[in-house]
Amino acid sequence: MPTFCVPMRVYYEDTDAGGVVYHARYLHFFERARTDYLRELGFSQQALLEEHKLAFVVKTMQIDYRLAAKLDDLLTVETEVSGIKGATILFSQQIKRNDVLICTAEVKVACVDLTKMKPVAIPQEMKAALTV
Repeated sequence: MPTFCVPMRVYYEDTDAGGVVYHARYLHFFERARTDYLRELGFSQQALLEEHKLAFVVKTMQIDYRLAAKLDDLLTVETEVSGIKGATILFSQQIKRNDVLICTAEVKVACVDLTKMKPVAIPQEMKAALTV
């Protein structure tokens, strides 16, 4: 699967008093990109919740902050699936500004049955779309 890229602008609400992106905001950028990636493949997280009682929850995340992003920067968040096993998907993500690497993350999400609050296998059609 090719890398999914989504542009994101840094707004005032994303920054600290010095106009530098607050560290927790990178989590938001990564989350939005993963959601948009699934949406691009035809999978609405809202539909998964309502129709199948499934949700994806972050199991682990490793982040490497390399450079600071600042107010009004136009960033690109790149997302790839680097592994799928049973109930988990491993995403590799990067945030860049003009091809300069700002931040990276390895994010493992688990597919959870919300009625039982237990991990379940990723739906087969989603797994197929993610491994093309």
